[in-house]
Amino acid sequence: MKSSVKHLPDTNVIIRYFIRDDEALYDRAKAFFDDVRDGVKKTVVLESVVAECVYVLTKIYKVPREASAESLVILLRYKGIVNDDKEHLINALTLFARSWMDIVDCILCVKSAGDGSALMSFDGQLNKASLAMIRT
Repeated sequence: MKSSVKHLPDTNVIIRYFIRDDEALYDRAKAFFDDVRDGVKKTVVLESVVAECVYVLTKIYKVPREASAESLVILLRYKGIVNDDKEHLINALTLFARSWMDIVDCILCVKSAGDGSALMSFDGQLNKASLAMIRT
């Protein structure tokens, strides 16, 4: 039976699921995300949670940016993830894995390119990257 309730996992739940540094919490996170993967539970992973996960994985746990991004992309592709901005987040994580930019800059670039918004930044490199994405 599918749930009509949407869940909002926080960063800790996702990190415990990925890192598995506390077996009891991992087991609870795994049971939850098994249901999300199968579409039994509907879940929204907030943009802020994605950004915080990237920070915690790369800065605290020293997971390489490519591996961090890949894990989050796989999670976002779970059947029960119902974000309206899911493709933007996946594209931002893909950009993060192959660029010098931090995750927030990647989200800004992808979202501005996605809807044609002009990015307003005092960072010249970020403005150039954003313009390049809009042109492609």
